[in-house]
Amino acid sequence: MYYISMKAIQYYGPKDIRYEEVMVKPPEDGEVVVKVMAALTCGTDVKTFRRGHPVLIKEVPSGFGHEFSGIVEKVGRGVENVKLGDRVVAANSAPCGECFYCKREEYNLCENLNLLNGAYAEYITVPARIVKKNMLILPDDLSFERAAFCEPLANVVHGAERTGIKVGDTVGIIGIGPIGLMFARIAKLMGARVIVAGRNPMKLKAAEDFAHADEIIDLKKYPNPVKIFKEFSCEGKGLDVAVECVGLPEIWEQIFDCVRPGGTVHFFGGCKSGSKVTFDTTKMHYGDIKMMSVFHHTPKYFRKALDYIASGDVEVEKLITDTLPLEKVEYAMEEHIAGRAIKFLIKPNQE
Repeated sequence: MYYISMKAIQYYGPKDIRYEEVMVKPPEDGEVVVKVMAALTCGTDVKTFRRGHPVLIKEVPSGFGHEFSGIVEKVGRGVENVKLGDRVVAANSAPCGECFYCKREEYNLCENLNLLNGAYAEYITVPARIVKKNMLILPDDLSFERAAFCEPLANVVHGAERTGIKVGDTVGIIGIGPIGLMFARIAKLMGARVIVAGRNPMKLKAAEDFAHADEIIDLKKYPNPVKIFKEFSCEGKGLDVAVECVGLPEIWEQIFDCVRPGGTVHFFGGCKSGSKVTFDTTKMHYGDIKMMSVFHHTPKYFRKALDYIASGDVEVEKLITDTLPLEKVEYAMEEHIAGRAIKFLIKPNQE
């Protein structure tokens, strides 16, 4: 058997995470132990740190963190697609392929979609289904730091493609955290004219340097995004595609007013459980407005995300605010809450 201990961040409850010594879970059939070389902080982790999460955290103490890449340290029986020493990236879930939704190829809605946590640790044991369907070997020239962005970017690529963005569309995005910034970059690569709106100076700068947005709106100077988005749109009609990447009901309602008749509104930011919103049904119906929301990723989009990163089209490294050791994860969460970070790179094991 394989019994070793490691340092890890354990989640005990809201605002209660601890840097502890724990045992590495030995790999069962089909599983793989990965030595974590790069992990990233995520807005979902920050929300979980602040108030818990009914889907991500099912019991406590629990592993914490879900965006990572590393080196295969130990391989369980029956693993065929990776071997000891491989440089890999893994998603935080994989569809079962057998449920109602999987049979309809709606893999992100899989009824058996168990989410993996534990990236803020020296090692992580990856379940067999993820190993088989959503673990990829890295190109030799791709760094662990960049590869760790595959999971968040996969969500964005999924969302952008499902939105149906066309060359020449004017796409407006409210909320320029890492997800909104990546959405802006992918929309640009799809041939859209991209307008973004936010308040944080660090993120506004990233909208220029990373996303290469065509118009950048500082909401501290222009507090009415509806008016300014329409002014920047073709003939002042409104956006072809409006994307909400904040996850607040009031912003959902606001972004709805930014889209033109015949346009699409994508509610990409998830609101707190139980939230309610109100829309003008006359505008929605007679304006022929498409309303949609995409959740999570699929193996197809996880692979596409790796391709985008490996090609250099999405320079994800520009989103890293700083590099921190494992024991500084709580500090990283607090910095996010204070608005002083886009993403932190956590390095549990130094190369």
